Amino acid sequence: MTRLVVKVGGAVAAESAGRILGLREDGHEVVVVHGAGPQITEEMVRRGIPVQFVNGRRRTSRRALDVVRESYGAVNGKLCKEIGEPAVPVIGDTAGLLAVPVPPLGWVGDPLPCRPASILDALAAGKVPVVAPLAVGPLNVNADDAAAALALGLGARQLVFLTDVPGLLVDDELVDSINATDANRMLDAGTFDGGIVPKLRAAAIAASSGITAHIGSTAVTA
Repeated sequence: MTRLVVKVGGAVAAESAGRILGLREDGHEVVVVHGAGPQITEEMVRRGIPVQFVNGRRRTSRRALDVVRESYGAVNGKLCKEIGEPAVPVIGDTAGLLAVPVPPLGWVGDPLPCRPASILDALAAGKVPVVAPLAVGPLNVNADDAAAALALGLGARQLVFLTDVPGLLVDDELVDSINATDANRMLDAGTFDGGIVPKLRAAAIAASSGITAHIGSTAVTA
């Protein structure tokens, strides 16, 4: 049985349940990590909290952290409902997800590979753990980074990013594959911007450790 970590963007969370269930029905162990980017931004704007990003990562004040937790909780609940009976909600900081604080970004952390007992227990029971990427602190963790860290910690064979883009675009053309070395070189050169940056960086980290990674239809390889 192949263990997969599937990262679901907040914009496509509810629509991803069918794909997640399909992977489970194919015999895979599936761990889901979701984001809530659009929901967090919308609520921060509504409350008059400044929205700032640094290299695709959200600067998170204490006020913003409250919004992050509420938004993650809402998306987690909705996604679990769409997945149905197999879904097990996992809120990262209570489950013991670990991260190193990144003070320049506020209440934000860089995730560390780990093997939370609640996730392993859910997998052992044939369930689908659905993880909101908060870490002990609490710290807001980018969902792409959290998915890669969990893939490493849990010994996953594949990391799959379900997103609202078809894959990686290079010079406005969709590429079938890219190796981690080229991906990191292009990232360091500033070739990409926006939300694709943390996705590709996380995929490259996973690929460099022997985990097959896919962003949409683009494979990221070692």
